[in-house]
Amino acid sequence: MDAIRTRAGMEARRRLAVGRVGQGLPPRQVAAVLGVHVETVRLWVRTHKAGGDAALAGTPHPGRRSFLTKAQQTRVLKWLADPPTAHGFRTDLWAAKRVAHLIDKRLGVKFHPHYLREWLAKRDYTPQKPARRARQRDQDAIDRWLEDDWPRVQKRPAGRRPTSS
Repeated sequence: MDAIRTRAGMEARRRLAVGRVGQGLPPRQVAAVLGVHVETVRLWVRTHKAGGDAALAGTPHPGRRSFLTKAQQTRVLKWLADPPTAHGFRTDLWAAKRVAHLIDKRLGVKFHPHYLREWLAKRDYTPQKPARRARQRDQDAIDRWLEDDWPRVQKRPAGRRPTSS
């Protein structure tokens, strides 16, 4: 990582900018030397005036707070260890839409299923797809056909064709 991008490097850059402006250099010139926007330099100067040197220390931007607490996230992941039927769904297939519905119902937090797909993927839960089978499927009839009819209709090796009488 480049020295300027470290926390200490960024703080040093803010202190340098405030010091140069304090010595009488115009913010535009300081911004050009440091490779930042002039408004950024002006913001640093205002921050220093309002809070002193401590205000320039800065902390990493925390980002947006999670909608679910760590305890709630753990709870949701525990739900996924159970079959969906244990939570009132008709089939044993976890889908992002179902997880979103369950979180909304039990925790009162609304999520879009697309976001939940990403959230689940980051926690190594992959999308599930049911095996597609016709409702009319008759496994016994399929097995009989494979045993009785399939050998008869199977392609025969060249040279061994049945002769017609």
